[in-house]
Amino acid sequence: MKRLKYLAAILLVASFAAAPAFAKSNTAPAGDAAPTAIIKNFYATLADTMKQGNDLGFGGRYKKLEPAIKTSFNLPLMTRFAVGPVWMKASADEQKQLVSAFSDFSVATYASRFAKFGGEKFEVIDQKPATGGGVIVETKLTPGDSTDPVALNYLMRQDDKGTWRIVDVFLDGSISELATRRSEFTSIVNRDGIGALVNQLGEKSRELGPS
Repeated sequence: MKRLKYLAAILLVASFAAAPAFAKSNTAPAGDAAPTAIIKNFYATLADTMKQGNDLGFGGRYKKLEPAIKTSFNLPLMTRFAVGPVWMKASADEQKQLVSAFSDFSVATYASRFAKFGGEKFEVIDQKPATGGGVIVETKLTPGDSTDPVALNYLMRQDDKGTWRIVDVFLDGSISELATRRSEFTSIVNRDGIGALVNQLGEKSRELGPS
């Protein structure tokens, strides 16, 4: 698997940093609830899915990855920031549809891009306080071929239940792709409405699956 595929999968689910109001603490706990443990568990599921990738097929990979992604990533918050100011104008039902469509698209992206195992290595390097609240978990993804390692930093903050979850992914320490995604999403909504964005995300999710 080439570097481009990793970047496509990672960047498609990356989000803006959450507003400081959502951060409850700069201090991360030890043990299974620690941000590093959450990332390690996610990586373990991802690697295991890749090793069974051919046997599972797209549908099996999707089913296996879905709970891990929805647990590790704060997809509702990520959706809110991806959509932008229009979120506050959307009805409760429209917000629910947006979260569902964005979540399905995120899982489908991972199920499609991380389809098989080729000796990839996922490493959690360090954890440190983040400016504005939360913690940064530094990791490295080393492909099994000659491709250079990909440095990934996860910004994690506590949700309303106090659980640490991913709210942003920084590629090579600084790149957050959802700045572009937000521009794209808001353009679609402003031009064609929220329903159009929901439909486009659904179409993209289906395109990622088997033809």
